[in-house]
Amino acid sequence: MSAAPKEYGVFLPVANGGWIVSNTTPTLDGGWPQNRDAAIAAEQAGFDFAMAMGKWRGFGGQTDHWGASLEAVTMLAGIAPLTTRIKLWATIHTILFHPVVAAKMIATLDHVSGGRAGLNIVAGAYRGEFAQMGAWDDTLTHDTRYDLAQEWTQIVKRLWSEPRVDFHGAHFDLADCVCEPKPLAPPRLICAGMSPRGFDFSVREADGCFIGGRNEDETRAASLRAKELAASLGKTIRTYTMVTVVWGETDTGAEAKAARYRDGLDEGAVAGMLESYGAAGNAMTARAQGAFMTQTAIGAPATVAQKIAAFVRHCELDGLMFIFDYYPSGLAIAGREILPRLRAAFA
Repeated sequence: MSAAPKEYGVFLPVANGGWIVSNTTPTLDGGWPQNRDAAIAAEQAGFDFAMAMGKWRGFGGQTDHWGASLEAVTMLAGIAPLTTRIKLWATIHTILFHPVVAAKMIATLDHVSGGRAGLNIVAGAYRGEFAQMGAWDDTLTHDTRYDLAQEWTQIVKRLWSEPRVDFHGAHFDLADCVCEPKPLAPPRLICAGMSPRGFDFSVREADGCFIGGRNEDETRAASLRAKELAASLGKTIRTYTMVTVVWGETDTGAEAKAARYRDGLDEGAVAGMLESYGAAGNAMTARAQGAFMTQTAIGAPATVAQKIAAFVRHCELDGLMFIFDYYPSGLAIAGREILPRLRAAFA
């Protein structure tokens, strides 16, 4: 396990409904005030980074889950002057933004934030999301989208470090291309590809990768596989995953709250989500998917901290990104009772 300090971040509630697909959760509207306040509270609570996803179309259903969202880069540029320390990681889809435009956008965010920008690279696999704007290319297979993303990422890296760039690839053609000013510091590159091609891309091109699995053992296997591949390439990689925290004054109270969220499952939204992933199913499939989109840590604060510490240790993770059912109270309790326990556990 890496001797470097663990990193703890917050997945900002950039889209309505957050990461629990239910009609019984507290209201997350995906709007500016909630995201602004969450980022400020995350910094005050001692989190290391805040990340915003990119979303262009929701999943429908009773809750119109993720039907309204803010754009990641411009939102974080608004948050940057309101914070001083926390890292700001923005998501960009490689099939939507030209790499020269993206390089300039993230360099600008880095200047606005004083060197705190990071880039979460998404190759894009949601046909309906991009077809609505004519940005879906049926000739690109899953693997060739990652070929495109690889060229894209190499261009961005070179534009951040070289005065002029010539690049002639299968997907992009640059002649004497410039991008000034350079970032103040090399932005952290993150990716979450988990298919064989996506995993290889993430480890080769990024500084950190979000991994996952159906259970702790699968997550551990993915984390170790990423580190082994990175070592074979002569580099290191930091591995992260996500966890949804549902806390209560007691373990019983927290479990009751989580059960209420599960009972409120928006089957229509889950069906829409599965369809967007290319795994359309029926109501039974939607119910099997469940309301929670990530791993969970449910209980009183001390229980949550104990569960997360055991999970991070077993999976040999370098960091974890928190999701909350309700961000104001979740961030406050994390700052007072959860993060201090985690810092102590890995001191």
